[in-house]
Amino acid sequence: LLSFESISISMALVSHQRCMPTANGETNHSLLATQSYLPGNVGTSLQNVQPDRPIGYGAFGVVWSVTDPRSGKRVALKPSCKRVFREIRMLSSFKNDNVLSCLDILHPPNARMFVEIYVLTELMQSDLHKIIVSPQPLTTDHVKVFVYQILRGLLYLHSARILHRDIKPGNLLVNSNCLLKICDFGLARVWDPSEQATLTHEVVTQYYRAPELLMGARNYTAAVDVWSVGCIFAELLGRRILFQAQGPVEQLNLIIDLLGTPSVAEMRYACEGARNHVLKSPFRPPKYFKLYSLSQQATQEAVGLLTQMLCFDPDKRITVGDALAHPYLEEGRLRFHSCMCSCCRTTSNGTRVYAQNPEPVHSEPFDVKWEKELSRLSMFELRDRIYKFIIERAPPYHIPLCINPDSNAFKSFITSSVAQASELPPSPHAWE
Repeated sequence: LLSFESISISMALVSHQRCMPTANGETNHSLLATQSYLPGNVGTSLQNVQPDRPIGYGAFGVVWSVTDPRSGKRVALKPSCKRVFREIRMLSSFKNDNVLSCLDILHPPNARMFVEIYVLTELMQSDLHKIIVSPQPLTTDHVKVFVYQILRGLLYLHSARILHRDIKPGNLLVNSNCLLKICDFGLARVWDPSEQATLTHEVVTQYYRAPELLMGARNYTAAVDVWSVGCIFAELLGRRILFQAQGPVEQLNLIIDLLGTPSVAEMRYACEGARNHVLKSPFRPPKYFKLYSLSQQATQEAVGLLTQMLCFDPDKRITVGDALAHPYLEEGRLRFHSCMCSCCRTTSNGTRVYAQNPEPVHSEPFDVKWEKELSRLSMFELRDRIYKFIIERAPPYHIPLCINPDSNAFKSFITSSVAQASELPPSPHAWE
C-alpha cells in the first residue's frame, strides 16, 4: 500500500463559533472530581491544567471542555435530559474512529435523585460547517479523506441498524489532524430493514433532506443518510450549500431542477399530493453538467460518485458499502489508514501494518424490539432503567466522577446548564 504524509486543518483559520467566554479567574480545581473527593480538600484538585470552559451549545445544554482528574486528559462534558436514553445507549456502544462515543457517564447519587445526566465524550476542536465557511483551503485530499470518513462511520452505524437521520456538516466534528467523527444522535432510530415500519418524516435539516422525505414518505431506508452525504460532498467541492431553499417545496424544486423530473415509479414512496405537485409542473430535463461547475476539483470521477449519491430513486441510490468501494475514495482510504486510524499500527522499524478489515461493522446490531419497548415506558420506569444502565455499564474498579463544587467554574457551569432550545428540523410540507 502507498503511504501518505498526514494532512491537517489550520484551526487558526477556522471560525470557532462554538467558543464562549470562560469563567472569571483562574481555575485551580477541575470541574470534575472523583466521588471520593471531599469539598475543601485541595489536595485532590488538579494543578496547572487548562481552565474548564464552555465551548458551545449541545442539544440539551452547554458543552464544556473539562479535565478528567483520573487521566489529566481534556474531554467534553455535556448535560443530557432523561429522555435521551436512546442516544446514551447508542453512544455507549460505539467503538469506531469516525463515530463519537461515550467515555463515561457521571453517576447520579441514586435512582430517585437526578434530573440531568452528564456525559463525557471525546473533545473535538471544530466541525465541518465551520471549516467549509472558513478561509481554510480545502484540497482534493481533504475532500476525499472527509467523505471517506463520513461513509466509514455511516457503514458502522447502518450495520448496527441505526439510521442517523440528521447528517449535516455541523454534526461532523473535526480535529486539526482531519480526524472526523459523526455526532448528535438525537434523531437517530433503530431500524429493521426487514420490516415496513412507519417512520416520521420530520427528520434531517432541510438542506440535506432526501427527496422522498420532502415528498412525505413514511417508509424510508438508510438511503436518506446517503443523500445527505451527497449534499455534503457537493458542499465540500463548491464551498456552498448545494440545495439552499426557503422551504420544503422550493427545496424539492431545486432538486428537480438539477436531477430532472422524476418518473411516477421514482416517486412511488411519495404521498399523493406530492406526486400530483410534480406531475402538474412543467417537465424538466436533468442538468448534471452543473455539478462540474462546483469547482476545479469536480472531476469526472468525483461527479460520477456524486450523481450516484444524489439519485432521486432511493432504491437506486448507491449504498454506503458500494460508495466506499468507489475508485474516487481510494486515496482517502489510504491516507486515513496510513496515519490517522487506530485499527492499523506502525511497527518499531517504521513498517505500517494495515488492518484486514479497514471498514469494521458494529459488533451487535440493535434490536428493534428495544426501540418499541422504550416508547412504552413511563417516566418513572425510564428513570429507573437509565439509572440501572449507568451503574451496570461501569467496569470493575471504575472510579466514578461527580461535579466538583469547589471549582472556580462551578457557578458558571450551573448557571449555563440550560441553553437555548435545540434546533429541530422544520415540519414537512402539508401536501394536499
